[in-house]
Amino acid sequence: MSVIPDREIEDSPLGGSVTRDGITVQVHIYRFAGTDEEWTLEIVDHEGGHTPWEGTFAYDQDAYEAFEQEVAERGIRSFVEQPVEH
Repeated sequence: MSVIPDREIEDSPLGGSVTRDGITVQVHIYRFAGTDEEWTLEIVDHEGGHTPWEGTFAYDQDAYEAFEQEVAERGIRSFVEQPVEH
């Protein structure tokens, strides 16, 4: 059985806490450190629920814009009230 080495994660500076309409979520935008791999987007609500995007993004700015677009279209509560598929 082969062992998979632990890899360091690089967090985008665009991630962090976002509060709208009294709801706070954590925006996580990350990739493996030291690579040119695409960025992953995941939202974590105040209860620890996770909403990952199925695809990845070439740029961290694109990931953040996808989050902002979702909030504009469905509201930030969509991340708390039910799982969201992206």
